[in-house]
Amino acid sequence: SGSRRGKDDETGWANCVQGLQPLLELAAKHKVVLVMELLNSKIDHKDYQCDRTAWGVALAKKLGSENFKLLFDIYHMQIDEGDVIRNITDYHPYIAHYHTGGVPGRHEIDDTQELYYPAIVRAIKATGFKGYVAQEFIPKQTDKIASLKKAIQLCDV
Repeated sequence: SGSRRGKDDETGWANCVQGLQPLLELAAKHKVVLVMELLNSKIDHKDYQCDRTAWGVALAKKLGSENFKLLFDIYHMQIDEGDVIRNITDYHPYIAHYHTGGVPGRHEIDDTQELYYPAIVRAIKATGFKGYVAQEFIPKQTDKIASLKKAIQLCDV
């Protein structure tokens, strides 16, 4: 979506539709799905337009294509909007992929973080999602592989 740079939502959506429409024709032809990542604009990606689930869903509706979905980055959406499980539940038809990450700090998704990932992953699973949930955190622990293994176990519900 790029940066907002003072644009209102309607202008941002119109620009995205104009830019994505030709790509969606190619995506449909080749049977691929394009995804736009939901990122926070509060800490990591200042002024980013697609910083709320509802904004991304509105774009998906305007595009009207099964070849466009969202990447729901749980870390980013917790920072900008919270209500992670409700948003996953309400908007799952528009989501193609998920990323994890601890809040605060984007570290391991363990009990030092504010999100409880077993409940989040159960909510994702309850939507019928059959894809992968990507572990996208920055390990603080020395043994990075052990951190990854713990995260995978935590999400194996």
